[in-house]
Amino acid sequence: MERHTTLGEFLRSRRARLRPEDVGLQPMLTRRRVPGLRREELAQLAGVSVDYYVRLEQGRGTHVSDAVLDAVANALQLGGDEREHLRDLARPNRSRRRPVRPQRVRPQLRQLLDAMTDVPAFVVGRRTDVLAWNPLGAALVADFRSLPPRQRNFARLIFLDEHTGALFTDRRRKARDIVAFLRLDAGRHPDDPLLAELVGELSLHSRLFRQLWAEHPVGDKTHAAYEILHPLAGRLVLAQEALRAPDDPDQTLVTYTAEPGSPSQESLRMLASWHLPAPEPVDRS
Repeated sequence: MERHTTLGEFLRSRRARLRPEDVGLQPMLTRRRVPGLRREELAQLAGVSVDYYVRLEQGRGTHVSDAVLDAVANALQLGGDEREHLRDLARPNRSRRRPVRPQRVRPQLRQLLDAMTDVPAFVVGRRTDVLAWNPLGAALVADFRSLPPRQRNFARLIFLDEHTGALFTDRRRKARDIVAFLRLDAGRHPDDPLLAELVGELSLHSRLFRQLWAEHPVGDKTHAAYEILHPLAGRLVLAQEALRAPDDPDQTLVTYTAEPGSPSQESLRMLASWHLPAPEPVDRS
């Protein structure tokens, strides 16, 4: 993924969602050919020259200062994840450009997953790869153990697997959240060939992915609420929580919980009882 092109696409997408009146400017009298702020207006808001901003949007800016990036971010009204993404694109961290190595989940984290018998849980890594899961997580989403390692990936499952995609009643929202994370991941790791391969595959086979990727959403895994229509458990309203692994910022423990005493909690318990591993026999001889 070409960093210069991606930076320009991101900045243009954020200009397009703002109108002059949104940022306290008087609209120009001339007719606008495209929606959103013009480059001249954005430069005025950020306090930089039009030529400088044009070079930045074209990826020709070098040694961009924190002050300039903050000014542009403020002018575009960027959120926290978007600001981080802008910095990654404008000043890619060369130290991150290293050979891609398989991610490993610590044994203690796997033990924690297994101990969470009433909560679907996963460890999600780079590119939305599913690195580990507990039995209830597999029962809720997919039988990951039976899938080839390459297919143990939330993006591939949501966009390319009809069964998994149909679990989420608002599939587009879930899909957009995944694209937002992939965009953030691409900014953090601009030279990852496996991520480029994933984006190319999804772009080729999913029109929804192409549409969302072009919108350039940006966002990290976080808390959210999703409604799931499960073939066995029925309708479930679940809260997603995402906790970053302290020893690897590219690994996240993702859990889905139901409100205590709710029908969703009872359905989760039933689903868990159907998929709990059989207890080991006790030798009483």
